[in-house]
Amino acid sequence: MKKFDKPTLSIDSWQQLKGFTRARIALGRAGSSLPTKELLDFTLSHAMARDAVHLALNVAALAQDLEEQGFSIQLVHSKAPDRTSYLLRPDYGRQLDQQSRRQLQAIKLATAFDSVNLVIVVGDGLSSLSVERHAKPLLTEIKKNIPEQWKLGSIVIASQARVALADEIGELLGADIVIMLIGERPGLRSPDSLSIYMTYAPRVGCSDADRNCISNICSEGLPYETAAKKLIWLAKEAIRRKLSGVALKDESSVQEIAVTDQLKKLLKPE
Repeated sequence: MKKFDKPTLSIDSWQQLKGFTRARIALGRAGSSLPTKELLDFTLSHAMARDAVHLALNVAALAQDLEEQGFSIQLVHSKAPDRTSYLLRPDYGRQLDQQSRRQLQAIKLATAFDSVNLVIVVGDGLSSLSVERHAKPLLTEIKKNIPEQWKLGSIVIASQARVALADEIGELLGADIVIMLIGERPGLRSPDSLSIYMTYAPRVGCSDADRNCISNICSEGLPYETAAKKLIWLAKEAIRRKLSGVALKDESSVQEIAVTDQLKKLLKPE
């Protein structure tokens, strides 16, 4: 049997950078290919991302959790009757079904003399896993930061939802600002990333340029507290300036970067 003089597994010289990111870097080589461990890890992450897209949101459990936190809840559904329709017809996910539309119209009529500053929509989006993990703690932080004089409407939990569905919901409820918390398209390293979309004067037909986005809210991404503070800062400015989207930049205070011993060694190697 032929013996190899050199090891078949090669380790990259910049291995230490893996301590600062979950991205697939410095994977090494096994001959001219990837090591088996890294290939299996990639396959597992891909399977988790696919599963996250098709996993159904437990709406009843989420609604109960939020009601226990003192939130008023409304349940609605997009025009997409199921996940297959949702994936094949993105436009269905941007429209309410008839029953949900009548439900919100009735709420608006019953509260015709009440002005609502904020309506928050929680949509399953492309990752219900992110909603199940992060919606409740994020909403708790948002509630802490809302100015006392503002009125928060019901939390609307929307099934088979896309971002633009919040525009119709906000318009029907007469909100100054609508906020959508939604599960983002799963990545190979983050199947549970949540995003916030904020729109001033929501109405059907708003474009992406009319929205502000705060993304990558997850355990290894943007913390709940930071996301909530950024959101409320943007909401205050949106009401003051009567606009949102590309015309409104996030100029809230920049978070300081902690310089760890590991980072010092990287910046100034011995």
